[in-house]
Amino acid sequence: MRKLPELSRRHIDHRAYPPGVAYMDGQYLPMNEAKISVLDYGFLHSDATYDVAHVWNGSFFRLRDHLDRFFRGMDELHMSIGYDKEQVTEVLRNCVALSGFRNAYVEVICTRGTSPEFSRDPRNSENRLIAFALPFGSVANEEQMEHGLHLAITDVLRIPPSSVDPTVKNYHWLDLVKGLYAAYERGADTAVLVDGKGNISEGPGFNIFAVKDGLVTTPDTSILLGVTRRTVFDICARMDLTCRSQDISVKDLRSADEVFITSTAGGIMPVTRIDGKSIGSGAIGPLYKHIRTMYWQMHDAAEHRTPVSYPVKESD
Repeated sequence: MRKLPELSRRHIDHRAYPPGVAYMDGQYLPMNEAKISVLDYGFLHSDATYDVAHVWNGSFFRLRDHLDRFFRGMDELHMSIGYDKEQVTEVLRNCVALSGFRNAYVEVICTRGTSPEFSRDPRNSENRLIAFALPFGSVANEEQMEHGLHLAITDVLRIPPSSVDPTVKNYHWLDLVKGLYAAYERGADTAVLVDGKGNISEGPGFNIFAVKDGLVTTPDTSILLGVTRRTVFDICARMDLTCRSQDISVKDLRSADEVFITSTAGGIMPVTRIDGKSIGSGAIGPLYKHIRTMYWQMHDAAEHRTPVSYPVKESD
């Protein structure tokens, strides 16, 4: 008779994780101890919504906007966590304060959770709140920030809004991952997908902007309405620049004077090549530089800051 393997009493994970602090089920935990059940429908079905904010110099930037979007996403997906926005704010502040990070990537998640009977009826699941703080990260690394990203326009179709609402932040990323591998095969750094009409959509975790003859444009369909994207509109208004959301064809993007992408993970980042060819002069554009400078200056504005209260270090 075949001998059965021994049943382990607890899970041992030998993988390495970045430093950080997570919140789950009322507990604050080191990142390597933050686990979810394999029966959570967030894992099994990508049935979850989330949002990402960042902390810079000890304060969240536009946290209220991120939480407004997060709570709207939960409403759209018929989820409820039993926390209001003030309580979630406190959880996120605590994750950052306990981590000690002055600059942080902070994610808040609601999963469909688990059903005691493993029911396929989503109404029978207990929704779960998860949050964590990691060191600040960027879509673009230092070299790419200095010289610009190489972007590939793929023929991968972004999941259409009629199937999954892109304005509700979600984990349906397989189309984006497919686009990334298509970009890597072409020697590019990252990818942008197209919508159902063949126009430019968005990339893995970022919105895209084109500048032509002083006009700033960005796609308006099949995209997440990013908080950093909205900030660019605010900056352009201050600069008396016209910024429009509209269809952008592949041809229009390739012929732009300047191209840049936006994300909470990195802010505003330059693109200097598309499909192996230079954009404009091939150098980082002056308008991008101005917008990026104003973006980081906005982090000092009181109306956009939510400070973190860090533990007071005892003097020696």
